[in-house]
Amino acid sequence: MKTISTLIASAMVAVLVTFQTMAADLENTINLDLKDGQVVIELLPDLAPNHVARIKELTRKGFYDGIVFHRVIEGFMAQTGDPTGTGTGGSGKKLKAEFSAEPHVRGMLSMARSGHPDSADSQFFIVLEDAPHLDRQYTVWGRVTSGMEFVDTIKRGHPSSGAVDDPDKIVKMQVAADAEK
Repeated sequence: MKTISTLIASAMVAVLVTFQTMAADLENTINLDLKDGQVVIELLPDLAPNHVARIKELTRKGFYDGIVFHRVIEGFMAQTGDPTGTGTGGSGKKLKAEFSAEPHVRGMLSMARSGHPDSADSQFFIVLEDAPHLDRQYTVWGRVTSGMEFVDTIKRGHPSSGAVDDPDKIVKMQVAADAEK
């Protein structure tokens, strides 16, 4: 009898651990709805805990819903997160840089900033093609795990400035754990 009780207890612990892992994964996943489909983003709190926390905080407030991709450069990146749509706005809270060795390859998400390393706020970009010149200079906080084909359909901007006329928008951005509620 002791063996059966031990097996049942072990199975219950395994189920609980699996459930907690799944919940943690959903807590560190963002669903980004674009006009053509949903992009799933894995958050990287081990690389940039403060940036991930701020992105989740703003996402939960609905901050990113309806915000445009104001700067999109073919073969480089698609930038969003400015409530004014001009590239000069933000949420009003600057973040200390959390640079890492994580490379800026296709599908990575990283914070936009001014010339000062600790100036990132709410603006971020999705890397469209590998951009090693950005490595260790911008805070990487996430990666696209599915839906990159929808990122590829975001309207491109002018070749020189990246400014977009009649830009595409984020339809909705949501922490996956909240979508399950």
